[in-house]
Amino acid sequence: MNNRKIGESGEDLACRYLEKRGYKILERNKHFSKLCEIDIIAEYKGTIIFVEVKTRKTTNFGTPFEAITKTKLQNLQTGILSYLQEHKVKKYRLDVIGITLKPEIKIEHMKNVG
Repeated sequence: MNNRKIGESGEDLACRYLEKRGYKILERNKHFSKLCEIDIIAEYKGTIIFVEVKTRKTTNFGTPFEAITKTKLQNLQTGILSYLQEHKVKKYRLDVIGITLKPEIKIEHMKNVG
């Protein structure tokens, strides 16, 4: 499985995970610029949730959360600001979902990271 397929399968798992918890998926893979794509935009109890999903086959080369750099967070914030201006959103947060596929599927959800 190539990196793109791994990422897509992780995003699918993340959407199912969120939906089971009452989140409504509004958009996926929303591009704001060459540098910013938000994987999932969801709504939960009146709050817009921007979700970055990181998927790894294993943790042999680090956890999914370790792949989130300061630059990545800054790019996400830029995209979020664009979305907020366009949609007049008042309540929002940035979450990160880390998924490890092997030896078994593990999903971790960090809320309000940005």
